[in-house]
Amino acid sequence: MSNITAPTFGGQARLLSVAGYRGSQVVTNAEMCQWLDSSDEWIKQRTGITERRWAKPDETVLQMAINASENAIRRAGLTASDIDAVVVSTVSHHQPSPALAPTLAAALGTDGVPAFDISAACAGFCYLVEVARSLIASGAARHVLIAASERLSDLIDRSDRSTAFLFGDGAGAAVVGVSDTPGIGTCVWGTDGTRDAVVGIEAWPNAVAAGHAYPQIFMDGPQVFRWAATEVAAQALAAVEAAGITPADLDVFIGHQANSRIIDAMLRRLNLPEHVTVSRDIRIQGNTSAASIPIAMAELLESGAASPGQLALIVGFGAGLTYAAQVVTLP
Repeated sequence: MSNITAPTFGGQARLLSVAGYRGSQVVTNAEMCQWLDSSDEWIKQRTGITERRWAKPDETVLQMAINASENAIRRAGLTASDIDAVVVSTVSHHQPSPALAPTLAAALGTDGVPAFDISAACAGFCYLVEVARSLIASGAARHVLIAASERLSDLIDRSDRSTAFLFGDGAGAAVVGVSDTPGIGTCVWGTDGTRDAVVGIEAWPNAVAAGHAYPQIFMDGPQVFRWAATEVAAQALAAVEAAGITPADLDVFIGHQANSRIIDAMLRRLNLPEHVTVSRDIRIQGNTSAASIPIAMAELLESGAASPGQLALIVGFGAGLTYAAQVVTLP
């Protein structure tokens, strides 16, 4: 374990807490294959997924965000009145306006604080961490609630054997607060809009014209794999260096839970030592976009596989193409 070097352009902040919420319906590979032309073995070999969590009708994007957020606030030892801002990442809140964050803030009782959404797909949680850190560094807030909530099971084409089995539903939330020592390293983030057709969600007019209840996810899996395994992995290594540490100083690696083979490829590129705990939450959850990292982080801490105070590299990547990575001290 080593200390994080504070970003040169900001102040000091850290994660005070994290909490996750999983959709309550467990869907196994065998169940998926009742309507999908695939097999349990093929899905496990290609992705590492054995089951995924889907939300039931009452587990809305808002309700899952409320559940995760209430637990995050409680675990931080705070109340709703202590929260100075609420920022949400989601791609499955289907009402263009108002954003989900103001409704979440009102439901939590945060008394009219600034609240807004971002759309950074599967990099969303890492973006949220940097936005919260920046708000604290600027003096605009002392405690920022960040939440990511997704119902991706609504957005899949159940007959698409290349994507249907990948996605799950859930929410993750964290409180970022002022710290005496830096607990969030420099964020290495960016986009490549020239490849916006590689992965994403179809436009509403196209969905309506096709008779879809919701817009559907599209993805060129091989392109995503190559990009994540090479370019995103390089940016993750840059985030470790920007934090003023080496891979040997890390205790935990939490990559976006998109595919176990992508995680393996990143590990090879990063050359992480054997002592580093690696999240494999994809196995039981599926891909929950922006919610995947906080759900995985909460699980590692709750299970004892990781401990508060350890250094973790978190890496998100997805539609945009969008990526972000930073080193954080676990809450």
